Amino acid sequence: MNETDEKTFEQFLRQFRFRAPAPLPVEKGAAVVQWAPASALSVFPIGILIADDHEMFRAGLRLLLEAEPGLKVIDEARDGAEAVELARRLKPDIILLDLSMPNHPGFEALKDLGSDEPNETRVILLSGEVSKRQIVEALQLGARGVVLKGSPTEILLKAIQTVVAGGYWVGREKVANLVQYLRDLMQSSGEEVRRRRYGLTSRELEIVSAIVAGYSNKEIAAHLKISQDTVKHHLSNIFDKTGVSTRVELALLAVNHKMPLTVIV
Repeated sequence: MNETDEKTFEQFLRQFRFRAPAPLPVEKGAAVVQWAPASALSVFPIGILIADDHEMFRAGLRLLLEAEPGLKVIDEARDGAEAVELARRLKPDIILLDLSMPNHPGFEALKDLGSDEPNETRVILLSGEVSKRQIVEALQLGARGVVLKGSPTEILLKAIQTVVAGGYWVGREKVANLVQYLRDLMQSSGEEVRRRRYGLTSRELEIVSAIVAGYSNKEIAAHLKISQDTVKHHLSNIFDKTGVSTRVELALLAVNHKMPLTVIV
């Protein structure tokens, strides 16, 4: 590694908190070769395409991956469109695909790759943060893994190992039963949405409920036995907390996100 590579590597570690990997443990009775590709994939080395719009991230990740025996970064893409083009031409075993990229983000690239038949390339999404609903969508679109960028390098290596062997990986663990995992994830995601309050107080939720029911400020004031100025003050706080700017947007947000509204009679 030359001086430039060393500086790049150090900057990468500081920025993304990846740690240099320890050797992956070999279970008792397991084969000595750890990087055993599935039969549908090519033999050694495992070809990897990195797709991310940050050059420093790509450079640092390449250094970390190529330090592992059996892994080879065959190319890099700066956005989703380039990732799709390179994947179709080079046919890598694994694509490490950033979820949030300009000019064709990760989900769009996943859709494009999913339409290719046959397609033996397997995708692991990388993201600084990801919601449960995004994980569900990614797996439904064909991703085989989802790993946070702030994870230790050992996690990424285990994810690659699992996906190459035909499995699924999310976060910090292998997914044993994809169907059950998706069912549980979708259920918990729905419960989170239903509980979403945006930090609104009980009084503010009452006012949101009245807005959804079509009440005017005067009618809300009469119903709640408060002044119209107080109603306006509450509405100003509600707009700030939810990020909307009109009563119509507030009503749509409340209905679509299933806020815990009360019945106004």
